[in-house]
Amino acid sequence: MSLRDTITRSFKHSTLEDVQAIVTGTLFVALGVALFKQVGMLTGGTVGIAFLLHYAIGLPFGLLFFCINLPFYWLAYKRMGLPFTLKTITAVSLMAVLAEVLPRWLQFAELNPWFGAIAGGLLIGAGMLILFRHRASLGGLNVVVLYLQEKYGWRAGYVQAGLDLVILLCGLAYVPPERVGLSLLGMLAINAALAINHRPGRYMAV
Repeated sequence: MSLRDTITRSFKHSTLEDVQAIVTGTLFVALGVALFKQVGMLTGGTVGIAFLLHYAIGLPFGLLFFCINLPFYWLAYKRMGLPFTLKTITAVSLMAVLAEVLPRWLQFAELNPWFGAIAGGLLIGAGMLILFRHRASLGGLNVVVLYLQEKYGWRAGYVQAGLDLVILLCGLAYVPPERVGLSLLGMLAINAALAINHRPGRYMAV
């Protein structure tokens, strides 16, 4: 086996490694979402949809995020298998809880919006990358994106970027234009992290 084959081959993770990755990846995403929420921003995916509904109707973000993902679990099971689906349900449930409790545990007296956009985006991107590499996701559009990458080789970051742009444009109805601009910056940070680091043939879990 060549060095390249050794580097790019799939790796088998233990249950403990998967648990650690799901907790760490979800916490990274939750921290990034907390930064976005603090400065009134949006993002993409089912997180972005939950943000839109939260701003529009005022229901708790965590509850909305959990409910939005329910219809996608069947697709995850049919296309990605039971282990992926169970890990994703775990990550989504943990994310829904963290989204509600983190504001009580972590508060910012002052947060620069530009820093919130970039740092929040990188945290979300890194968290999603950790989940993807352990064959988990935060459900919803992440499931579709991962399926398209595994089936057709489309880079997850680029596909996610297109879907996220649509969600961002819908946000103009509820969020001031300057915050939408910052949201775009945050989403670019998220998708740059994914596009650069998550490619077909690179390190993947089994």
